[in-house]
Amino acid sequence: MVNWKSAIVLFIWMLGCVPVGAQNTHRDSVLTHARYLKSIYRTDEAIEELAALVSPKGMDEGVMAELADCHFQSGAYDDAAGTYFMLSSFSPRNILYKIRLMQAYFRLKNYPQSILAGQAALQLDSIPAVISLVGDSFRQLGQADSALCYYCKSLALKPMNEVVLSKAMGILIDGENYKDAVSISDAFLAEDPDNPTIAPLKGLALYRGGDYESAAGVFQRQEDIGNDTYPIHYYLGQSYWHTKVMYRAEKELLTAWQIDSTDVNLAYTIAAVKSECHYPFEEDVKPWLDKAMEMLEPDHVLMSRLHQQYGLGYYRMQASWDKAIEHYKEAYRYNPKFTSALSTVAYCYQMKKEYKQAAEWYEKYLKVARPGSKGYDFAKDNLQFVKAELFMNE
Repeated sequence: MVNWKSAIVLFIWMLGCVPVGAQNTHRDSVLTHARYLKSIYRTDEAIEELAALVSPKGMDEGVMAELADCHFQSGAYDDAAGTYFMLSSFSPRNILYKIRLMQAYFRLKNYPQSILAGQAALQLDSIPAVISLVGDSFRQLGQADSALCYYCKSLALKPMNEVVLSKAMGILIDGENYKDAVSISDAFLAEDPDNPTIAPLKGLALYRGGDYESAAGVFQRQEDIGNDTYPIHYYLGQSYWHTKVMYRAEKELLTAWQIDSTDVNLAYTIAAVKSECHYPFEEDVKPWLDKAMEMLEPDHVLMSRLHQQYGLGYYRMQASWDKAIEHYKEAYRYNPKFTSALSTVAYCYQMKKEYKQAAEWYEKYLKVARPGSKGYDFAKDNLQFVKAELFMNE
């Protein structure tokens, strides 16, 4: 005989179970399809399907994690950060959520929050890439010391990471800490001596630190192995210039100019090198000064240096005193600390036998020159001479 009470209870239980099972089947099906859509970068459609599964009644971690990842993949970092924040609060031991939250904040340029999320992740595990990204956030905030601290922590765990090492060296070089920049590169270069990223940075640190001979050796090696970039030729030329290997300096600087002819400092340096090689001023030096002058944006120090080179060229010609006077006056106008220009202008007037002007400019120089210096004694003796000539002429 059929027990109707038991049958009715079983029937009601089955009615309750079917929707739950169907619900789970539907959820899993949507998740699978959403993951597929995400894999082929149809993230908008994946988000739409996943959003339909979100319920205010409770947190479905699997659905929310997929939704957060879709937001991140589609570049909706605000939505990704909000969702990962909820997930991280719901599951505080999940390091992935904290790392993704850190990355989302970094993409949003919210560097303080990115640092906090990264530090929270590092409490769970010391991951070099996470340490490095915390350093990147500090660097973006202009906190170079903190950035360097995190880069060094990352390198302690993964010393052959050239990207992180280059960032650390960049901070040290920018801070004029050239000795440490060289030192921090030594272990890496012992394993990979010709690395095209780290070796040139070591060369730059040596150059900025005034060790031009060692810098030339580093840059020359890079050139020898085929590194044909602008910085290699530029700094190799500069290093040779400072070590007085002038023919090599000229060759490298001209090669750099062929790669990039937009650097006014390079044009000026080529002019200076040619001037030191005593090339004819009008034919070889002046054209490079002209290039620099045409390219120059207002910069009083560089303008003064350019006019000084113009003036020096005309001065050496000993026949273009007027042009030399013009440029030395401009050099002094742009840089009043360049007081020797006053004496040079006076001497040019003296060579033209315009003694009145010569006397005026010698007197200007003697007012600012240091008594007892060679320049002071030279101007004083010449002032006596031109005054005597003026007296004789009168």
